[in-house]
Amino acid sequence: MRTESLKDITTKIGSGATPTGGERSYKSEGISLIRSQNVLDFTFSKNGLAFIDDDQAKALDNVTVEENDILLNITGDSIARCCIVPKEVLPARVNQHVSIIRCDSTVNSNYVFYYLEFLRPYLLKICGVGGTRNALTKEVIEKLQIAIPENQDKIADILSSLDAKISLNTRINTELEQLAKTLYDYWFVQFDFPISSSQAAAMGKPHLEGKPYRSSGGAMVWNEELKREVPRGWKVGGFNNLIDEFISGDWGKDSEKGANTEKVMCIRGADIANLTSEKLTEAPIRFISKGNADKVLVANTLIVEISGGSPTQSTGRIAYLNEALLNRLGHAIICSNFCRAISLKDGAYLYFFFLTWKLLYEAKVLFNYEGKTTGLKNLLIDDFIDDYKILVPDSYFIKKFNNLVLPYFTKIQKNAEENQLLTSLRDFLLPLLMSGEVSISIK
Repeated sequence: MRTESLKDITTKIGSGATPTGGERSYKSEGISLIRSQNVLDFTFSKNGLAFIDDDQAKALDNVTVEENDILLNITGDSIARCCIVPKEVLPARVNQHVSIIRCDSTVNSNYVFYYLEFLRPYLLKICGVGGTRNALTKEVIEKLQIAIPENQDKIADILSSLDAKISLNTRINTELEQLAKTLYDYWFVQFDFPISSSQAAAMGKPHLEGKPYRSSGGAMVWNEELKREVPRGWKVGGFNNLIDEFISGDWGKDSEKGANTEKVMCIRGADIANLTSEKLTEAPIRFISKGNADKVLVANTLIVEISGGSPTQSTGRIAYLNEALLNRLGHAIICSNFCRAISLKDGAYLYFFFLTWKLLYEAKVLFNYEGKTTGLKNLLIDDFIDDYKILVPDSYFIKKFNNLVLPYFTKIQKNAEENQLLTSLRDFLLPLLMSGEVSISIK
């Protein structure tokens, strides 16, 4: 095994800049501009990926990203996160918060990437070198010592195979949820749900059973509240028509004191996006009293973030708990006082409620129900629940829809469980392989 400074095994280490005009100058498409929010630990996120035009990119030609480049966050709260750039976002540039690390031909880029992940605790310790704000300077990065064994390719292959499977499961989950959204749109937006036998009989056309309702001439009536045509017999109501009760959040206590003896996992707004991923294990453990047992959440409970949304995104993110997820977490669950939990009158409405709410959230409808404060954003959830009108289909169609999408969401949870195991295995192996405590034969 040899040890080299990062400078001696790379052909480039450098960060970029933000184009003049900042975010206002970004384009809807073009050349990718990678920012720190895109660089996560072990993986790249396309969420919030910015784009610039050819002229803007030309000004940043010195920070052109190439295949197999390592991306390292060098400032801010996300400092020391790193990943390998995915091919599909190329061509690309980086801004000033991200450094490109390009390895030479003597080392395996994936191995160096994993070694940087191994060094992350050390990087976090020294990141104050740039002043009062966390920063990793080029000089510090260049001096990092990388231990390079003869079997670097084998080590990189083992760890990469685990990450590849995690990435595959994540992509499958994204596609499964998109399938559920597509089916929701087909049934409850376009109204081409399959005609029931009773509807076909009422139409005097029994041969139309199972055919798409609206496309096959199903009766539509104008609804004044929604300002659109809806299927005859379907009702208009609010989310409150489907809700049994609200469950208030509770931050709990840091440790076991006095009456606070019940150990629970507390879901914050920041955890909502991770409810179907392996990352939920990062949610804090708290203690509550037995008198607050009514705040412990059960299967088919929905959780909504009601406070603390970022300035560019409204509060109102939603997630749900099902039996498989509760079993995987291994703790009783409560939500924090920045969230509100919702139990439904009928569990069959879970996925309809979840997808309806998520559609409105993504369309930024909930932004109109935020409190007009200058600090943390607060969702006026009671007003939204009572005032906003939605179409409530007949329970027959809700149950049929639930049965169709249930396998999708069940598979999502199974993939999340597998990802949790794979992530634990990778995180266990990483320090052992990089430190040489576990050896691997080159044969």
